[in-house]
Amino acid sequence: MLTVKIIFWVLVFLVFYAYLGYGILLFVLVKLKRLFGLSREHKGEKDYEPEVTLFVAAYNEKDFVDRKVKNARQLNYPNDKLRQVWVTDGSDDGTPELLKQYPDVEVYHLPERNGKIGAMNRGIKLVESPIVVFSDANTDLGKDSIKEIVRLFRDPKVGCVSGEKRIQSKEKDTAAGAGEGIYWKYESMLKKWDAELYSVVGAAGELFAVRTKLFQEVERDTLLDDFIVSLRIAMQGYTIQYNPNAYALETASANVKEELKRKVRISAGGLQSIIRLKSLLNPFKHGILTFQYISHRVLRWTVAPFSLLVIFILNLIAALEAGLFTTTLYPILFWLQVVFYLLASLGWYLENRQIRLKVLFIPYYFLMMNYSVFQGLRRLIRKQQSVNWERAKRGK
Repeated sequence: MLTVKIIFWVLVFLVFYAYLGYGILLFVLVKLKRLFGLSREHKGEKDYEPEVTLFVAAYNEKDFVDRKVKNARQLNYPNDKLRQVWVTDGSDDGTPELLKQYPDVEVYHLPERNGKIGAMNRGIKLVESPIVVFSDANTDLGKDSIKEIVRLFRDPKVGCVSGEKRIQSKEKDTAAGAGEGIYWKYESMLKKWDAELYSVVGAAGELFAVRTKLFQEVERDTLLDDFIVSLRIAMQGYTIQYNPNAYALETASANVKEELKRKVRISAGGLQSIIRLKSLLNPFKHGILTFQYISHRVLRWTVAPFSLLVIFILNLIAALEAGLFTTTLYPILFWLQVVFYLLASLGWYLENRQIRLKVLFIPYYFLMMNYSVFQGLRRLIRKQQSVNWERAKRGK
């Protein structure tokens, strides 16, 4: 029984560390760095305006073309230094034809659908500017986003800059929308501290920029292109920085089913990335980047979800030994777990009936995130996850 309890507490610590403990430790490390004058905030220079390519890899995005092009035209950046490039491989809904109506947009189209990474690998060869900014077709960029994301490249050690993903929230948000919004606010805070400590651990595909010369062609079956592209730049000795003033705005997933579909793909891609970036697990080679990578990403995609299942079983064993209905530590912890999972299940039940209680958003979203890892692993093993992105339906 002692062994059961030791394993139980070790796994509890790992789950706590993966989701909250690392954030606390990161906050302390950043505070200490500031206290000893070692912190270096990457502010860049506001008048730094090199030539930039706004790169959009799109598949059947006809409904977003007008809005995206209009949004790009309104960005606060010199028109003669900002080039719009769309790669629309496989689009058959009229997206390429519609884009060609805009003289300031360069369109490169192939009838074959090669996936987003295929479009990126092909399109990057057409980029002539020193900086390329990747953005999704269905996101709106803040007016100063290009200026804000580019100015950090004044520092020659910066190889990639991630913008912030912001989720539009409304009172009528679904559990997915509210949970996604809370999650991204927390993630944004962690990215800010990660960047101040050393480097962000992966960029958000909705908006990120890289030095064009550092882009490495990615395997065609890659699921998380933004993650792989950005971390391979970091593995070259450059840092990934973060600027929340550069942001991409999009609506939340239409419902939990759509958000789960997105999360399963991300989980499958995360597990695939761990395999492909295995050298990044070596702290003797990558130092603090390895520490950040394991703490912020690897534990969430591997140890934490499986630990939750084992924790429940071990807690039940310890609670039965102590007396399931007594008021000692292990029975209390067990029943708290039961209540938490019941609340998450209730959230799922009510969501499917269009009844939304905000108090259930967090347990529901937390459970969905971890469940998606099991589904992602199953798809990865069975090779059922297509490299072609199937976009989740977004709320209106």
